[in-house]
Amino acid sequence: MSTTGIELNTRRRGFAEAVELVSSMRFAISLLTIVAIASVIGTVLKQNEPMPNYVNQFGPFWFEVFARLGLYNVYTSWWFLLILVFLIVSTALCVVRNAPKMVRDMRSWREHVREESLRNFHHKLEWTAPVAGAALAAQTAERLRHAGYAVRLVDKDGGTLVAAKKGAGNKFGYIFAHTAIIVILLGGMLDSELPVKFQQWFFGKTPFGGSGVIADIPAQHRLGISNPTFRGNTLIAEGQTSDTALLPQASGVLVQELPFSIKLEKFHIDFYSTGMPKLFASDVTVRDHETGKTFPASIRVNHPLIYKGIAVYQSSFDDGGSKLKLTGFPMSGTADKAFQIEGTVGSSTELKQGGETWSVEWSGFRPFNVENIAAGQDARAVAKNTSFNEQLSATLGKASGSAARSDHAKDLKNVGPSVQYKLRDKTGQAREFMNYMQPLTLDGAQVYLAGVRSNPSENFSFLRIPADAEYSVRTWMRLRAALADASLRQDAARRYAARALAPEQQAGLGGQLEESAARTLAIFAGEGGGRGGFVGVSQFLEKIPPAEQEKAAGIFMKMLNGALWELWQAANARAGLAPVEASEANGRFLQLATNALSDSVFYGAPVYLQLEEFNEVKASVLQLTRSPGKNIVYLGCVLLVAGVFAMFYIRERRMWVWVRDTDGGAHALMAMSTQRKTLDFEREFDDLKVKLPQPA
Repeated sequence: MSTTGIELNTRRRGFAEAVELVSSMRFAISLLTIVAIASVIGTVLKQNEPMPNYVNQFGPFWFEVFARLGLYNVYTSWWFLLILVFLIVSTALCVVRNAPKMVRDMRSWREHVREESLRNFHHKLEWTAPVAGAALAAQTAERLRHAGYAVRLVDKDGGTLVAAKKGAGNKFGYIFAHTAIIVILLGGMLDSELPVKFQQWFFGKTPFGGSGVIADIPAQHRLGISNPTFRGNTLIAEGQTSDTALLPQASGVLVQELPFSIKLEKFHIDFYSTGMPKLFASDVTVRDHETGKTFPASIRVNHPLIYKGIAVYQSSFDDGGSKLKLTGFPMSGTADKAFQIEGTVGSSTELKQGGETWSVEWSGFRPFNVENIAAGQDARAVAKNTSFNEQLSATLGKASGSAARSDHAKDLKNVGPSVQYKLRDKTGQAREFMNYMQPLTLDGAQVYLAGVRSNPSENFSFLRIPADAEYSVRTWMRLRAALADASLRQDAARRYAARALAPEQQAGLGGQLEESAARTLAIFAGEGGGRGGFVGVSQFLEKIPPAEQEKAAGIFMKMLNGALWELWQAANARAGLAPVEASEANGRFLQLATNALSDSVFYGAPVYLQLEEFNEVKASVLQLTRSPGKNIVYLGCVLLVAGVFAMFYIRERRMWVWVRDTDGGAHALMAMSTQRKTLDFEREFDDLKVKLPQPA
């Protein structure tokens, strides 16, 4: 088979060469190779992710390069679709060029063969029989028919040619396989985003990049119910109804109108012991807009609802707007008075704190979290000389949410609800937080986890706030506010000096020790422009000569621990509470509180919000697809299977037997050929060599 294309007889040489190139087999193979490479890129690189994710992954320069190449949506990029169009045209021209020849060859008996040429065949046989030539020809034809051959007798040159063929349908393999490529590509393009892109290019449809109520989105961002193909999602809270789907685009979304509405009556979800979803399903009521007909349905994973050519799949689940009540605790300044705040997941709440206004964007709520709380981990969120983002992730499997993985021994437990939100300042900058409602027992101590991250692509890092005897964070919050209060620090320094020195030493050393203790607390609190915490302590110790740093560090930490104990006493006295008793439990609490105070300088939030009450509202995420090209693709797959089967398992064989009358009988010359010489062909030839010459 020639690999050249259609050769036109025209004076326009450039046009003729272009047609020959496009219709050639080498051009089609090259396009298939490019499509394969592009498909590998589309498989390795996640497609249709939010653009900030790609910026974080590749950086600004390569993000822009890959964006111009369309690598973030390979299968809908203009160059990929153009390649598919050329591949369809090239393959179609190859079929048009070769199919008629193949059909003619299948129908041909090749009866113009000459006797001399048969003697040049590798597989040949001659014999004589004591019968007339016509009788021998008829006998041979009958035996070949019995062997499964189609036979034709031709009188020529004073003899009879018995032409036989078998497996001529092998040529259909090429036709079916190449036609299948065309059919599959046409079906795939029909089910791709090409119809949606077509409406954007020629009918003025543009993605909507803002926010607001779906019903208020203008018509230029909406696609009608006659849209031939789409794939979108809709989120429906329990008791709510939706009659649209959102089609994600690079710069926003398109709103797809549906010919029916879906009301979510009840959402069911079951979990494995690891916290991974085991089963989720939606009980819905569907209402047809045209007829007003309503009917109930259940949509489960791998059991979609198909109505009016639209398949509705159970894709995922989310929060449908749970109602939250929280207690806020200031994380800066000397105030420690708690306040109440409420919110709804998916909305925002204004927060005024310290003379500034913040926006709390409630982004998520989980009614339970299964975490790995195996023992043996460092109890602190920040260790010496390490960043705040490098610690507790080892304990919680370097991820938040349920089913967190860890390389350590697993101790999976449900640690209760959690809330996730963003705090956005007046400049638009935001940090994301995730706080657990209940304390977790880690390393033998109960702590509240307050997660924070600056970027959605990062893992949460956790501040561990120790729980007091009443299982709250109020004692730690009181201690934090006292550390920020200069008068309370001075009172604690005085108490420390009085407790550390004997009465007879007070006059000479009391003032000096009090001043040192106050200075120690001020450094730890971050007074004077220091960072505070153990980072501030480290910066202070670096100013001391290296030979004396170790000794100074021991004295400093001993003084800090004693001064913080007295600060706790002073804070309780101001709040009208009883003095703290010296016990192992309180000593352990102060140790954890000191670590949390040091780490809190990295928390970066004016308040800590503790979840108190919630009213969960579940939501179902449904995927809606209209894919008319699906049946076309199925037809293409059938053709492809039939074509491959025909090419590999049907072997074409041709046979000619030239019969001439001789003195006293007839002479026969047999020759046999095939496209692929196999052991089966050799055995068949040997079998016919025996059967054909046998006397009747």
